[in-house]
Amino acid sequence: MQAIEKDFPILKRQVNGRRLVYLDSAASSLTPEPVLAAMNQYYREYRSNIHRAVYRLSEIATQKYEAARARVAGLINSREDEVIFTRNTTESLNLLAYSLSGSLSPGDEIVLTEMEHHSNLIPWQQLAAKNKLKLSFIKVDKRGVLDLKHAESLINEKTKILSFTHASNILGTINPVKKLVNLARKFNTLVILDAAQSIPHIPVDVKRLDIDFMAFSGHKMFGPTGIGVLYGKHALLEKLQPFQFGGGMISEVSFNHTLFADPPLRFEAGTPAIAEVIGLSAAVDYINKLKMQHIKSHTQSLAAYAISRLSKVPGMEIYGPKSAKSRAGLVSFNIKGIHPHDLASMLDKAGVAIRAGHMCVMPLVKQILKQDAVCRASFHVYNTKKDIDVLVASLKTSSEILRR
Repeated sequence: MQAIEKDFPILKRQVNGRRLVYLDSAASSLTPEPVLAAMNQYYREYRSNIHRAVYRLSEIATQKYEAARARVAGLINSREDEVIFTRNTTESLNLLAYSLSGSLSPGDEIVLTEMEHHSNLIPWQQLAAKNKLKLSFIKVDKRGVLDLKHAESLINEKTKILSFTHASNILGTINPVKKLVNLARKFNTLVILDAAQSIPHIPVDVKRLDIDFMAFSGHKMFGPTGIGVLYGKHALLEKLQPFQFGGGMISEVSFNHTLFADPPLRFEAGTPAIAEVIGLSAAVDYINKLKMQHIKSHTQSLAAYAISRLSKVPGMEIYGPKSAKSRAGLVSFNIKGIHPHDLASMLDKAGVAIRAGHMCVMPLVKQILKQDAVCRASFHVYNTKKDIDVLVASLKTSSEILRR
């Protein structure tokens, strides 16, 4: 574990005179040295644009950029031409909502779940309002698990899109993708997976899951900010209209007509985030070196330990499945009588970084959990049980001070 910690230079710093205990990886993971080195090498040694020139630097940059596409395809078991680079999960999902809008008619239905991040709610909400579509939500039960019987009642011949999160960023719940896909296949419904929280922690095989589209972000999986991925089955990508227009996404242009490039370049207009793509490639290499199964077992073991320790804190309420095997590496909680923001501020004084708020899942927090906000501790490979011990001790001290 110490060897892994050394890969993350930010862990050497102190916060308020204390060792940094970073427990907010569900928002953004830390970045290891190999990723930083790969991006610096681009800027120092072959800084140039891609797909536009025949000189040596541009050729190297283009090769590195497309090699990153191959790396990502290998991670999720897709074809290389099924990987589109975007800015983040949010842009990937907005791209889909825009590009699929032309295939939807008034009265068509879209099904989401009650645990969706705003990124996988608002684009469909706005599309439904504009195109007069029906928007429905699969219920979340008291355990923090999707009600599959309710899902069966919602998905029908009018359901054109089923879009849902693989792992909840508040409850931690890992949803049964194959069961939901099988429901959708009965009615030829498109399946879209928000994998922002799953890709960094658990193996995801798009062919085995048989999903149509998938979105995720680089900054949650050791990569830089400003880079995301949209996966789509190639036959479906060929039918989609571009989201943006301009250079790099064309095959031929005249004054009055344009032929678009084949996917994926059709959806990558303008100069892309080249350094960030190269950084993402290095992040995938880092994940492959660690092995995804190790990441999964480590973060789930930390979640189990956290649930065990946190449950003994007075006034503690923990949300989501009780079993860590049913959740991603995060735990959301509240302490009765203490506002989450006050608690997070107190923890920061002890060098402990957690998230507090509605986590961009306001409907779930307010309508299902009946809270204004929650606290969340989320883990990755650089965390240890010692970090959780510091969290628990700091929570006890902070709650005692805040109750005075």
